[in-house]
Parts: sequence; structure tokens; C-alpha cells
Amino acid sequence: MREEVEDIRRVLTIAFRGTDGLSAQDFERTLSFDMEWVAPDEAETAVKALHAAGWLKQEGGRLVPTVPLGNVNVPFGWFPRPSRLLQPVPASRASEPATQNEVEPQQRRSTPAPVQSATTSSRRESTRDTGDPRAKLLQRVIRYVARQSGLENEELSRRAERKQAAFDLMTPWLAYALVAREQGLEMNDIVEALAVV
Repeated sequence: MREEVEDIRRVLTIAFRGTDGLSAQDFERTLSFDMEWVAPDEAETAVKALHAAGWLKQEGGRLVPTVPLGNVNVPFGWFPRPSRLLQPVPASRASEPATQNEVEPQQRRSTPAPVQSATTSSRRESTRDTGDPRAKLLQRVIRYVARQSGLENEELSRRAERKQAAFDLMTPWLAYALVAREQGLEMNDIVEALAVV
């Protein structure tokens, strides 16, 4: 339960950093388009659920967090489970002390291997079969982006798959190019790597 509370506190910390509040629409855009934590059609539901669970309140027409966010640790590359935003635990749990099981060291926890969804793998397969010559250059792009950005291949893959899930007709090579752009890489090099004659 403590982990669910911390995830919501992290979401609020990231979304409300440097602001004195957000409109509901701005918070929805942050959750869906900026951070890609939930689908655009789920963002409104998530905002209403967080408000109903007591994590947010209205002040002067803006949403503000109801819990202190001062010392919230957000690990690099972290993202929440969408279910924790769509069905959040009550904010009253934020003040409960952690139980013995919840303070167990992070190293002892086993992390299950990521499960690739059937839709993602079928989307990848379908893009390979289209005859797009850039699909053959995908591994070159992945290696380049990984080397230049410093991201692990699994993290690159996760980010690219999220882009493909958000934009149904996106090819894998374009998803990796967008991840490269997010990382601030020089796009002329990516374009040259994908050039086909």
C-alpha cells in the first residue's frame, strides 16, 4: 500500500512542480500527452478519481495537491501504473506509517520480466511485413540512439512501444526517432541513418 501512495505522490510532484496549481485540463494533458502515463481518453477519469480520493482540491478554480510534496524521491525513468491513477488509494493513507513488509529493502524484491503484449508484438510483425526499407535499418537506429542518449535498450524499447501504443499507425523506426528527439539528439544524424535510396 505504501508503494501506491508513493507513486501518487511522485505523480503529483512531477505534475505540480513549479506551479501554484493547474486547471483540470492542464493536469489531464500532463498525464496523457506530456508524460504518457495514461491514454488521452483516461486522463479525465484519472483526474476525477484523484480528486475524489482526496489527493487534489479546488482552490481558486485550480487543482492543488492536498498532501505535502517536499521530499518526494522520483527515480530516473520511473513511471506509474495507470491503474494507480485510475483507482487511487485514499489520500488519508499518505499519513499512515509503513508496515514491516513495506520497508523491505528494494534489492530483495524480485522484479518480474516485462511481458510483451500480443498487440505490440503483432504491430511489430505487421510493420516488418510492409516492405518498408527503413524497417531493415531499425537495429542501426536503436544502437545509435542507445549510444548517444545513454539509455538502456529495454528503456528505449519501452518508450518506443508506448509511442506506438499511443499512435496506432506509427512504425517502430519512427517511434525510436521520436524517442531520440525527446532525448535532445541531433535529428539530422537520425534522418541520415534512416535514409534509403
